[in-house]
Amino acid sequence: MGWYRDLVDTGRAQAAWMLLAFFVTFTVTRAVTRRIRAKQASAQDQGGVSDMYIGGIHIHHQVWGILMVMLAGLLYFRYTPGTPWAEVLAVIFGAGAALTLDEFALWLHLDDVYWGPEGRKSIDAIVLGGALGVVLLMQTSPIGAEPERAGSALSRWTYFGTIAFHLLMAVVCFLKGKLPTGLIGIVVPVVAFVGAVRLAKPTSVWALHRYTDRKLERAQRRFGPIYNKRWNQIRDKLGGGVS
Repeated sequence: MGWYRDLVDTGRAQAAWMLLAFFVTFTVTRAVTRRIRAKQASAQDQGGVSDMYIGGIHIHHQVWGILMVMLAGLLYFRYTPGTPWAEVLAVIFGAGAALTLDEFALWLHLDDVYWGPEGRKSIDAIVLGGALGVVLLMQTSPIGAEPERAGSALSRWTYFGTIAFHLLMAVVCFLKGKLPTGLIGIVVPVVAFVGAVRLAKPTSVWALHRYTDRKLERAQRRFGPIYNKRWNQIRDKLGGGVS
């Protein structure tokens, strides 16, 4: 069957279930939170879903996400189960990761900024987590295939030199203020290279210490209001807007 040939036999079934649970949980969670937000805005008790309170304390869904991630990790590390329980734990982990990252901005700012402008950082975290999940599903190795033991010294030096260059490009991305590009670039070398050769963000360490006034001005234009407006529109469509 195609499922076994493409996923189970290649060891990617767990990544596939984890990614599916991640996206489904994020979609359902945002639908529920939008519904709660609309009900609160109407100031009418329409029944249905609502925020959860225990002992008068609002329990954010990231709490359940953290518990699910911990549970899946502990059970997997302790028992290392095979199919189908490994896939079950992958689903729990993926769903928990989505619940946690959907409120990334809250544990970053230590404040309830879910629907505020700062809440867009949660969408960035979701997109980054999903992108890394897709990369894992593609079974891309961050260092490529290991050279044969019988290979020549030149081939081994070429192999390790390529790895060093690849990781250097990812580090340059980080220094240029491109965290998502650098993280994805660790497993997709071409992404790291493109991010490293392009302009740095004007507030990054790279730009502040290496750019001349003229180049810094170019970076400010490149990552200016138009750039931010475009990405904010994408974030708001995914997340449901800001207050």
